[in-house]
Amino acid sequence: MKRLGILLSGRGSNFEAIADNVAAGSIDAQIAVVIANRAEARGLDVARQRGLNAVAIPSKGLDREVYDRMLVEELRRNDVDLVCLAGFMRLLSASFIREFPNRILNVHPSLLPAFPGLDAQHQALAHGVKIAGCTVHFVDEELDAGPILIQAAVPVLNDDTVEALSARILREEHRIYSEAIRLVLAGAYCVGGRRVTFC
Repeated sequence: MKRLGILLSGRGSNFEAIADNVAAGSIDAQIAVVIANRAEARGLDVARQRGLNAVAIPSKGLDREVYDRMLVEELRRNDVDLVCLAGFMRLLSASFIREFPNRILNVHPSLLPAFPGLDAQHQALAHGVKIAGCTVHFVDEELDAGPILIQAAVPVLNDDTVEALSARILREEHRIYSEAIRLVLAGAYCVGGRRVTFC
């Protein structure tokens, strides 16, 4: 059975959605380790309540390369096959990404390549777009630029606030992230340049 490593920094709602699908048997994998870069991250408490292996590796004050080596060691120690970023608020180094080629997934609250980086929902409202959404993609060495697996569109309403739009996008994130994990674990895809095709 494939082993997932979840990286998070905060509440971990995407992690919870993944864990629910694993528990229900709709993702044929086990969560080998949940790692947070903040000891107070709520996601760690949730993981412990579920009886999962939860590890805090605080990142404050550490050089990125040094910290990422610690992350790699913990993921290797737990024989992780697929790394899932679930609100992990750190940029990963190129050396980390090379350790897990096409085996790191991220979910981003926009229809990439629109609005990469922070505050994507605010950017969407500021630009007056009519459709927002979310994207699950492979992580490469550029910010929010890896090959796209799945996207979901969310309409932007006239009276939307950042909070209201974010909540609707988050519901779609919970749905498509687990779907993307299933596709990757099944191995029925090919990556050619920036394109992912399904066979």
